[in-house]
Amino acid sequence: MALLPAESEAPWPTTTSPSPPAPPWFALLVALGLFVVVRTAATFLAWLRRAFLRPGRDLAARYGTWAVVTGATDGIGRAVALELARRGLHLVLVGRSPEKLARVGKEVRAAAPACKVRSVAFDLAATGDDARRGVARVVAAVEGRDVGVLVNNAGATYPCAAYFHEVEERVWEAVVRVNVEAATRITRAVVPLMAARGRGAVVNVGSGSSVVVPAFPLYAVYAASKAYVDQFSRSLSVEYKQYGVDVQCQIPLYVATKMSPVKGDSPFIPSPEEYAKAALRCIGYEARCVPYWRHSVQWFLASLVPDAALNQWRLQIGIRKRNETKALVGEKVYS
Repeated sequence: MALLPAESEAPWPTTTSPSPPAPPWFALLVALGLFVVVRTAATFLAWLRRAFLRPGRDLAARYGTWAVVTGATDGIGRAVALELARRGLHLVLVGRSPEKLARVGKEVRAAAPACKVRSVAFDLAATGDDARRGVARVVAAVEGRDVGVLVNNAGATYPCAAYFHEVEERVWEAVVRVNVEAATRITRAVVPLMAARGRGAVVNVGSGSSVVVPAFPLYAVYAASKAYVDQFSRSLSVEYKQYGVDVQCQIPLYVATKMSPVKGDSPFIPSPEEYAKAALRCIGYEARCVPYWRHSVQWFLASLVPDAALNQWRLQIGIRKRNETKALVGEKVYS
């Protein structure tokens, strides 16, 4: 029997079954993954814009030609005052030491000869009639002036790490008076003037101790007072936005100042001058912000660590600093 040519052979019919449809949970998982990717990318791009691309406001044109700065004789306050002067604002400097106020006033005039400077010597840890008289002097200094910016920078903390029961009463009371009472009183004196004019900016300097980490052991009253500053600021931001007044809490981490237990030998620790430039660029934007971009990176990294681990880390740092101080100066600091 002759065979047919190979090319004439009919192939066996084949059937292919269609792939089963993906289960609903798979589609949901893909959609969720895309959402997370898009949101993460949007968050990162928004951070890049805030940190590097967003322009600072013309503070004098937007808010007014005068600024009040508390704690203006050292550190962040001094650097902020000088930077405000360079940006064309006149200054009311508030500080405890008349000599230091005079020195900073000379520095301001040298940096910005057109800047007018008024100084108010006021110990922000004062109580009773002394506190009221100090606030009255601030009010007198701003009366009749186009005050557009208030920077509540003055702050107080413990002289050294300590358990709460070891902190002397006069120390923790001074922390509360400066960080809570004085900031509240001066804001109360200045904000009505801003609201009446329909413009102004209040900047309250908070702390990473109350926001970035879940707890700040051995500096409990300080961290708690800065938590007050944060919530006070964000609440006032909502209250006074309708009156054209921007209220903001700025959150620094370590800056190389006298209050900080560290020195500026780390890329994450700016000088007061570096920090001040970043701080002024943020005025008028979010109700809470971290002005220095490397600090915001630190906050992000801290957010990846479990709270219990952060708490234990901060506790060990506090205990180590406490023990170092005891070895250096003896038990009398804690008696």
